[in-house]
Amino acid sequence: MRVALIQQRYHGSKEATTKKTLDLINRVEGVDLVLLQELHQAPYFCQEESTDWFTLAQDFEIDLEFWRWVSEERRIVLVASLFEQRAPGLYHNTAVVFDKGKIAGRYRKMHIPDDPGFYEKFYFTPGDLGFEPIETSVGRLGVLICWDQWFPEAARIMALKGAQILLYPTAIGWFDDDPQEEQRRQLEAWITIQRSHAIANGLPLVAVNRVGFEEDRSGCLKGIRFWGNSFACGPQGELLIQLSTDQEESGVVEIDLDRSREVREIWPFLRDRRIEAYSCLLERYCDGSEKNR
Repeated sequence: MRVALIQQRYHGSKEATTKKTLDLINRVEGVDLVLLQELHQAPYFCQEESTDWFTLAQDFEIDLEFWRWVSEERRIVLVASLFEQRAPGLYHNTAVVFDKGKIAGRYRKMHIPDDPGFYEKFYFTPGDLGFEPIETSVGRLGVLICWDQWFPEAARIMALKGAQILLYPTAIGWFDDDPQEEQRRQLEAWITIQRSHAIANGLPLVAVNRVGFEEDRSGCLKGIRFWGNSFACGPQGELLIQLSTDQEESGVVEIDLDRSREVREIWPFLRDRRIEAYSCLLERYCDGSEKNR
């Protein structure tokens, strides 16, 4: 499978940003799958809490048709990350998978953060579609979104349900006031946790992150500098490609889905899981309080 990683910045408007996205897609040839970053049409508006931003989701159906057309014209499987208005007052952070002109499936983000500069709980309700791999012409895709990347349970369930590759559209970055050492720790943690998901599940993984500085319109914070570093790794966590910290890029990587079988045969983690001993995972915290209620 030839996979394209499209890493870009926000260009001040949906139209200008989409034009750049298409330009970056057009730079790659002979690819089977294109992965775009989280909320790729818009600024990362979750830096503030404002109902003004809900208007961005009103074009969800129009956006579906546009990106469906892009996948059809280029004969690719395309993973787009869109702001979905499901009903007035009900919104999702949704990844939609298009397969050469057809909608193969969608995933609604399950883990929703609420941190300074990342006020996503104000905008998105948790997804209700579960962790279900999406069947496409290039394989079964385990699509997750950004904050999901910190939770091993999400990747594990996708693997147990037959996903052949893990995909993460992402928007994560630094505050410029953070010390350089802290910035380095955050980036290394982000890469390490995702490589760990690949290793633990014997699956290749691709993560695409945005780049560029985006100012906080509310003025309460000083904005986020998205750190790029989009990457792909194999089923032993080996890095196959890693993009820059600050440049818009199209990266292409060859991924051998058959290699997962070979790796799982020498590292049979799924075989050796002790599922009868994992009931504690269904509790918030294993201090016995759930049983005493």
